Amino acid sequence: MTDLKHIRNFSIVAHIDHGKSTLADRLIQSTNTVADRDMKEQLLDSMDIERERGITIKANTVRIDYTAQDGETYVLNLIDTPGHVDFAYEVSRSMRAVEGSLLVVDASQGVEAQTLANVYTAIEADHEIVPVLNKVDLPAAEPERVAEQIEDVIGIDASDACLISAKTGIGIPDVLEAIVKRLPPPHSGDPDAPLKAMLVDSWYDPYLGVVVLVRIMDGKLKKGDQIRMMQTGAKYGVDRVGVFRPQMQNVDVLGPGEIGFITASIKQVRDTKVGDTITHEKRQTPEPLPGFKPSVPVVFCGLFPVDSAEFEDLRDAIEKLALNDASFSFEMETSAAL
Repeated sequence: MTDLKHIRNFSIVAHIDHGKSTLADRLIQSTNTVADRDMKEQLLDSMDIERERGITIKANTVRIDYTAQDGETYVLNLIDTPGHVDFAYEVSRSMRAVEGSLLVVDASQGVEAQTLANVYTAIEADHEIVPVLNKVDLPAAEPERVAEQIEDVIGIDASDACLISAKTGIGIPDVLEAIVKRLPPPHSGDPDAPLKAMLVDSWYDPYLGVVVLVRIMDGKLKKGDQIRMMQTGAKYGVDRVGVFRPQMQNVDVLGPGEIGFITASIKQVRDTKVGDTITHEKRQTPEPLPGFKPSVPVVFCGLFPVDSAEFEDLRDAIEKLALNDASFSFEMETSAAL
């Protein structure tokens, strides 16, 4: 378990293609979290479609150990969030798990639509925000103009914004120091209190069942614990507890302020409600955490196969999709016309 003063939980927010995932890569690389031979572009984007299109769809997390200039070692929990408006729900729930944000703005493009949308989500979540001007090595970069624009449009002081180039690595040590000095540690957390953990995200793994990303608020979580989901009332035994570096790495215990994952033989993603409070079955926390708004569908469509013999295949494919995405729902239609 890490002392609260030495934990920094933060997300990276930005408009599409302003360099969030590249900055995450550089932070991971410069702290030797991943060996150089294992390093690749978009390290946290594990889905094939993310790598193929160069975008982030799922919010991904990594734990970084960083020895600061003051000689202390800090644990940095980074959540890399999507920039596209379609995945805004991913961003909003990631924000609730962390205390601060790095606001990345392209020094040649300036503030754009999703910059505003994402930064307002961060402000709503009561975050401390550190502006970072990326791509300062480009000939078209205008960091002074963009810093003024951040102050005028968003209203955040950008006089001491970090000037970086995530691609070439310029200014990355300044970002790491800014995270430690300017972002707050977790506000509170009592290791002896009853367990109170936030369910931040979940996804299906064919070998482990459902993997649950959790942020511990109070108490401790370890392998073998009997846990209860407060919204659904479901009970599970914890099979393994760990952190992402960015590969899964088992740990003995997760304490207050820490972000990690658990597996507990959960069969379906829809059994885990995002924003739910996890507590111990025997020693429960009296107050659940304020939950998230459930995701509201905004796109509706009807699907049917051209050949009715393929209906079962279509249903299997849609059920597999529903396994992995808690914000997706479907129902079967029957119509005399079809």
